[in-house]
Amino acid sequence: MTSLSRLTRTPLSVLDLAHMRQGGTAAEAFHNTLDLARHVERLGYKRFWLAEHHNIPGVASSATSVLIGYVAGGTQTIRVGSGGVMLPNHAPLVIAEQFGTLEALYPGRIDLGLGRAPGGDQAAARALRRDLRSGEDFPALVEELRRFLGPKRPGALVTAYPGAGTNVPIWLLGSSLFSAALAAELGVPFAFASHFQPENLLPALDLYRRSFRASEALERPYTMAGVPVIAAETDEEARWLATTPQQMFLNLIRNRPGPLVPPVEKVVWNEFEEAAVAARFGAAVVGSRERVQQGLELFLDKTGVNELMIVTVTYDHAARLRSYEMVAEMALCTT
Repeated sequence: MTSLSRLTRTPLSVLDLAHMRQGGTAAEAFHNTLDLARHVERLGYKRFWLAEHHNIPGVASSATSVLIGYVAGGTQTIRVGSGGVMLPNHAPLVIAEQFGTLEALYPGRIDLGLGRAPGGDQAAARALRRDLRSGEDFPALVEELRRFLGPKRPGALVTAYPGAGTNVPIWLLGSSLFSAALAAELGVPFAFASHFQPENLLPALDLYRRSFRASEALERPYTMAGVPVIAAETDEEARWLATTPQQMFLNLIRNRPGPLVPPVEKVVWNEFEEAAVAARFGAAVVGSRERVQQGLELFLDKTGVNELMIVTVTYDHAARLRSYEMVAEMALCTT
């Protein structure tokens, strides 16, 4: 008699940043993003989210709502959304209209994940926000956005057309206790960015679950966590492929961001840099099928999250497709 493993019982989703490769173009990155979305849709993944970033060479997902529409229009069933929209960069009315439009075009398939970071450096934040203090009123911005997406209010001076009454599902995203506490207070799902900031994962999940208040949107806590995953036929191949995201983090630490670079036999870094990359990559699961399956099962046992958001960054697009395929195959297994 077989029993379902925790991985088999856990929905899988994808986070993508439309990374450009060294020597590549934004158009190539967008085509690869859509190809990946179609691929994981066939494999049974639940969501495909895109993250807002600005002023980062090699990351092409800055016009997040536009890209969500491109992916949703090229797929059939998978939920498509933001992981996330950095709300302080935008007027809530604009986001309500954009996601109301997306919901009208692709009903029942759109998610709205919200973050409060700038999604870039201070220069980008200044160009986007003008007033850098706008991030301090994140809870008020979220509430304003929820009103615009909620039922049309009699006597309201401003209404989102489209947007009002769509009730697009809102998630709060974060890498700290702040967003966990706010998500619990509002009674909305919470996604933790452990794919690049894993150290606060367990405290944030605990706070969210302990403090959760049921709402019309959600009766009980619902959590998701980002996990960097690279699966390959052998441990050696997976570790070699992983040198691409390691170099990506290293270049961010050195303040020299750029397009994805090919894998190398050995990453050249000093002791401090190696430790800093290891901290960013701390939740990563890299290896052969058996090693990745064990790693994901351990992650689920440790965190108890309801859903996994797999983040796979490789230089070679085919290797990324294969990694997501292998993870899907693992999730179909019984033990």
